[in-house]
Parts: sequence; C-alpha cells; structure tokens
Amino acid sequence: MTTFPASPPPRTLAAGQRCRVRVADLDGAVRTVWESDELLLEAPNWHPDGALVLNGAGRLWELPADGGHAVPLDTPGLPDVNNDHVLSPDGATVYASADDWNLYAVPRAGGAVRRVTRDDGRMHFLHGVSPDGRELAYVALTPAGDDWWAAANVHVVGVDGTGDRQLTASARPDDGPEYSPDGEWLYLNTEIFTEAPGHAQIARMRPDGSGVERLTHGDRVDWFPHLAPRGGHATYLSYPPGTVGHPPDLPVQVCLVADGGWDAPVRRIDLFGGQGTINVNSWSPDGARFAFVDYPVAS
Repeated sequence: MTTFPASPPPRTLAAGQRCRVRVADLDGAVRTVWESDELLLEAPNWHPDGALVLNGAGRLWELPADGGHAVPLDTPGLPDVNNDHVLSPDGATVYASADDWNLYAVPRAGGAVRRVTRDDGRMHFLHGVSPDGRELAYVALTPAGDDWWAAANVHVVGVDGTGDRQLTASARPDDGPEYSPDGEWLYLNTEIFTEAPGHAQIARMRPDGSGVERLTHGDRVDWFPHLAPRGGHATYLSYPPGTVGHPPDLPVQVCLVADGGWDAPVRRIDLFGGQGTINVNSWSPDGARFAFVDYPVAS
C-alpha cells in the first residue's frame, strides 16, 4: 500500500489578516462581496444560479456572488477537501479533491457523495471537467518520500472513475489542466519550457496530450489559466519571478487576457494572495465577471 505525505491541516488566517471574496467586472470595477477575519475561504467556482462555491476549514461552502452569508454544503461522508474543485456543466454536481487524495462527486443539493478515483498509488488533484460533463482532468502526483512533486502529470478520467488516461510524461511538473469551452484544448501551467526550478508558464494541448503550445514567455511564474465560458477572455495567476510552486501570502497578480493575448494582459489586478486566490475556474456563466480571493494583512 502506498504511503502518501500527510495532508496539511486546512489553512487559517494569520493575526491581523482578512479573507476577502471579490468580484471583478470586465469594465474594471472590483468589489468585495464577503470578508472575514475568522474564516479563510479559497478558490471560487461560479454556479449557474449565481452562487459561488468555495472551500474553507476542510468543507465546501456557498456564497451569493452579489454578497451575503457563507453557508456550508451538506456533504455527508466527504473527507476534508482542498481548493481543487469544479462544477459539472449543469451545476448539479461539485467534483472535489479530498485530503485522502481522491476525487469525489458531491451532489450540490446535498446527499451522499460518491468517490470517483481508486487507490492507485497516486495523489489526485482536480481542475477541469469536459464541456459534455463526461470526463475530469486532473494532476496525478506520485510522491517520492516527502517530495510531492517527484512526478506530476496530467490525466483524464471518466466521471464514473473509468477510462483513466495519462496525457503528459515529464520530469517537469504540470498543473491546472482545464478544458476550453469547445473541448478542443486543455489549458495548463507547466515547467517543461525552462530549466529554472518552479518557472511555470501557461500552455495548451489537445485533449489527447498532443500539440503542446507555450502561451506565456515572461520572467514571472504563471499558474492556473481559466477561460471564460463564452470565449474571448481568460484569467491566470502570476507570481513574482523565482517563485517555486504556488504558495500563499505573496504579492501576486490576477491577469486578464483578451482574444488570446496571453503575453499582453489587458489588465493586472495586484493583490496579496496566491494559493486560494484563483485555483479553479471562477468565471460567471455569461463571461462578464470573475471572482477571486485575496488575503490582506493589516499594516
């Protein structure tokens, strides 16, 4: 039986730190829809009915995108979850990565959860669901001792747990695979283009792993590409040069891309955050807004 590294406890806020869930419009407006100095929420998804689905304290939560109270979902049998979760195209299911390193299907309306993946010697971190709702794209980690990232490759698997396929095979880590709205591409961040440790860049490839294209070429470290549901815009998270992995509590940027201009964002939102800010797709269904989280510290 494979022995995995111990799961870290859910993140908490430091003294003097706040969690702010924020919504940005394409016209430049940004507003805070929820904030707390007690509960740390992460990684918003945007449900078709206008709710944001986030994680915090090991649970899944819902919050109205226009502001209101955060309420935990009823998820009996679900282990503690992390910030890798996505919604089915119809919004009926939340697919979530749990801290037993498996993927789960969670009925959004409540009820018993279903484990998707099997104990196969790998850790599973979810990022995408195909537009037809049949497949999940995730990162499989095969740790060596305490090195989680000894092997980190993109896989896809049916939502029923069958048909697992490995798409990448590199000694350099890949992460964040997410389908384009038309299903023709998987967008991801990868370190295959440089030798510098941790220097992730945005790329895309076909759903069979072919046709890899590099999309960003800068000195900054770029993670988690997210395409708007109707095309035309995308976001990604940009770390300072030299960052290894995707840690929390750094000065980062959420970058807004228009018409495929990945190297020339039309807008950069500077904030204090990183891990938890925009790990998963957070676009509104109409593509007019996106959500993110920052974690400012009192000066």
